[in-house]
Amino acid sequence: MLITGAAGAIGSYLRKGLRPLVDELVLTDVRAIEPESNERFVPADLADRDAIARAVQGVDAVIHLGAVPTEAPFDELVGPNLVGTFNVFDETRRAGARRIVFASSNHATGFYPVEHTLTEREPTRPDSLYGVTKVYGEALGRLYVDKFGMEVVCLRIGTFAERPRQLRDLATWLSPGDAVRLVAASLSAPDVGFRVVYGASANTRRFWDLTSGLDIGYEPQDDAERYAGDVGGTPHEFQGGAFTARDAGGWA
Repeated sequence: MLITGAAGAIGSYLRKGLRPLVDELVLTDVRAIEPESNERFVPADLADRDAIARAVQGVDAVIHLGAVPTEAPFDELVGPNLVGTFNVFDETRRAGARRIVFASSNHATGFYPVEHTLTEREPTRPDSLYGVTKVYGEALGRLYVDKFGMEVVCLRIGTFAERPRQLRDLATWLSPGDAVRLVAASLSAPDVGFRVVYGASANTRRFWDLTSGLDIGYEPQDDAERYAGDVGGTPHEFQGGAFTARDAGGWA
């Protein structure tokens, strides 16, 4: 199994949670990683197709986390988020692996009002160029399922953190433990075809219906509400929070 972007925050937690479940965990990132037992590190820039081809050799599934993880000017997003995502999908196909778990984002639907509870069936409403790149990745996944018979689970990840830090997080938080549970379910569920799942814990105030995740065996155990007395902030009109601001990312 391969994890791209394995040096990032989510990747680091997934490594610990998934190592006992696999024979070998292949890690790739532009930053060096010291592998643990039953891990192997392959350095790769996502935009370098030959490097990605080397990384996917021999793996049976890919967890694609690698990306610029926030709003940024378009030129900064193109290589990792657009070219890189294509390289991962296509080289995974060519290597013969069938399943990809793609780290999409809640920012693919960030312009929905906070009072609107979303399933995965509503049209996308990205709140940023970053969100647009995640919609692109979801569309690429749909294509690779229909055209090549692959299996793709797109996880619209909420706010991944040790604990909620602001008011919005009470709705969007994904705890590290639930992140491992979500990805493990996405890898092990049979016959997923193409599926979009919101990646959040069992938060009392969440914006999203988690039924699609429950259907593949995801069992969230944490609730941001336990931290409600410790966070503050101003309520937002839209689910994407600060990403919906006109000046977000500095490119407009």
